[in-house]
Amino acid sequence: MGSPKKSQSKGFFASMSSGLSMFSSALHRSVNGLLGYEGLEVINPEGGKEDAEDEAHRGRWRQEERDSYWKMMQNYIGADVTSMVTLPVLIFEPMTMLQKMAELMEYSHLLDKADECEDPYMRLVYATSWAISVYYAYQRTWKPFNPILGETYEMVNHGGITFISEQVSHHPPMSAGHAENEHFIYDITSKLKTKFLGNSVDVYPVGRTRVTLKRDGHVLDLVPPPTKVNNLIFGRTWVDSPGEMIMTNMTTGDKAVLYFQPCGWFGAGRYEVDGYVYNAAEEPKILMTGKWNESMSFQPCDMEGEPLPGTELKEVWRLAAVPPNDKFQYTHFAHKINSFDTAPKKLLASDSRLRPDRAALELGDLSKAGAEKSRLEEKQRAEKRSREENGHQFTPRWFDMTDEVNPTPWGELEIYSYNGKYSEHRAALDSSGSIDAEDPRSVEFNPWQYGDAVSG
Repeated sequence: MGSPKKSQSKGFFASMSSGLSMFSSALHRSVNGLLGYEGLEVINPEGGKEDAEDEAHRGRWRQEERDSYWKMMQNYIGADVTSMVTLPVLIFEPMTMLQKMAELMEYSHLLDKADECEDPYMRLVYATSWAISVYYAYQRTWKPFNPILGETYEMVNHGGITFISEQVSHHPPMSAGHAENEHFIYDITSKLKTKFLGNSVDVYPVGRTRVTLKRDGHVLDLVPPPTKVNNLIFGRTWVDSPGEMIMTNMTTGDKAVLYFQPCGWFGAGRYEVDGYVYNAAEEPKILMTGKWNESMSFQPCDMEGEPLPGTELKEVWRLAAVPPNDKFQYTHFAHKINSFDTAPKKLLASDSRLRPDRAALELGDLSKAGAEKSRLEEKQRAEKRSREENGHQFTPRWFDMTDEVNPTPWGELEIYSYNGKYSEHRAALDSSGSIDAEDPRSVEFNPWQYGDAVSG
């Protein structure tokens, strides 16, 4: 990093007071700074006719579809629409929420470095950079499919990681995930809460993300900022995540607080992330700055949050190259997640890759995708009726519901914990020697195996 960036950063952080309270309000750059700022994107936050026409040319909406959808959706303004609205398949991407959870593993090498790191504050620099790295992928404006109850997603062949996620509840929609390699254990219970506002929707991450670093057993807790999807129907759809991201080392009390700048007119502030790593006494130790769609850097600082003399910004993470003009704005890793290259042998029949609606959409067959989506949703409703008639309750296979209830800024969360049975399942398959070279594409999607008792 050159000296201009260093001096600019020093001036920026000098405008802040020290301590956690410095993030209580939005951080703004001067008008002169904006005039010379690179990468500005002209965005009308309220949408506009020109943006709407541009979206139509990209194949997202035809005008008549917008109008009819708008009439339907007006009935839901102010409501949580996570699972109550049947959405047209044309706004979907060929991926489920269970797969999207796995996207956080793309830059998992940063967690490996956090585990290997001796410095407690640099440990949080690596870990928070890992948490920020997924936001480039999360800016996609296509909606992932809601998983069917009992649906799963498995991933191997990436960074030595074994990843399993499962849809553990349908109302409210909840997913649980577990990933592990030689350096870390990752556990998440995810429960999205939304508020539909007409032409936008607020998404609140009512979830709990925990990372355990294996070398010292330190447990990190992540609270991400909320997300807003703008111009859902009219205008150019875009995603923003303004607010605080907090990662706490629950073992030591150290924490990182990073502020995601809100996007203003002409893209001012969009992508920018700034913040500090603090010790347990809430004294700043390392400043962090960057853009979530580009890179993150760090620099040691003094008690006032000023860069230490003789130090300079050092880059800790940079976005990997992405496919040009990708239809769904996918990264190379997103394509890997969708492929069978990351699937284990003897893939579970409940895996998201096998969903016929997802597969049809990936091939561009909107008609078949819509029909298959409706068929799966109706089958799920029928199974629910049968379960209720027989007095049975759905029980997840790979995760157990605990008695723990976690408070979040957006509501309480029931916690599901990984029960270890998936590790036993894979170990049994690997040791049996009976794994055939069966083409997983020939396996029929079957997330219903946990509901077999309803027909008995």
